[in-house]
Amino acid sequence: MGGLIQPTRAGEESDSSRRTIVIAVVVVMVIAVVLALLLRNQPKNASGPPAYAANLKLSDLKMSAAENFVGATVSYVDGTVTNSGGKTVTHAVVEVNFKDDMGQLAQRENIPLQVLKTSGPYPEAVDFSVSPLGPGQSTTFRLTFEGISAQWNHAYPDIQVTDVAVK
Repeated sequence: MGGLIQPTRAGEESDSSRRTIVIAVVVVMVIAVVLALLLRNQPKNASGPPAYAANLKLSDLKMSAAENFVGATVSYVDGTVTNSGGKTVTHAVVEVNFKDDMGQLAQRENIPLQVLKTSGPYPEAVDFSVSPLGPGQSTTFRLTFEGISAQWNHAYPDIQVTDVAVK
């Protein structure tokens, strides 16, 4: 006496549920692997600083701090940069590493090296594109830091030229 609704066995129902769950998990894993392969970044080659960076010498470092108009402390590193090469420098970037009391890295900053111009009422830091540094010339520079890590040991940071544009 067959009716319209046939009773199903409990075993068939649980096998169907497991099969659906396993298929769904496998599909999600395959999608995750495909996305991971497609979206991964190519490793960057550590090429180091450009060859002309060795011609820029930083010396006579001096540190100072001042309070800005909102009450925050702004720190400065001033010094002299000398172009001992045969080309004119139009842009330079330095990596500044502040260490903690254990000698470990507390903060790393990559910032443009700026020439300190004193022609107006206040000293102004400008990019080398505004005031290029010719072969054999020296000039003062300024690095400005709005905030330095509280772990910094207040010693002079390590400064290295990481990028140079010349003409």
